[in-house]
Amino acid sequence: MTQDRKAAIAAYKERKATPGIYLIRCTASGEAWVGSAPDLATIQNRHWFSLRQGGHTQPSLQKAWARHGEATFRFEIVETFAEPDSAPASHSALRDRVRHWADQHGAKPI
Repeated sequence: MTQDRKAAIAAYKERKATPGIYLIRCTASGEAWVGSAPDLATIQNRHWFSLRQGGHTQPSLQKAWARHGEATFRFEIVETFAEPDSAPASHSALRDRVRHWADQHGAKPI
């Protein structure tokens, strides 16, 4: 393994995760979906991979992806919690934040 690769792996392991709330929007249809993630830096790749494979867990998102194509989708971060400890402590508080953003954007929860 090269030194550059070792350094990149070490840097990845040491980085701090940023939890928060995100929005996926289809610009063609105007539909939107909102969710939360413990690490905003990795969640888009997970969704895009599932959508490309045709197996996303949110059926309406998968249908919109199939109908309009990847190029019409945007990923937006709508709220971050600077430190993992600043994220809402309970699952119900986090669901409340997702619901808040869903209402703000007319989005469906993921």
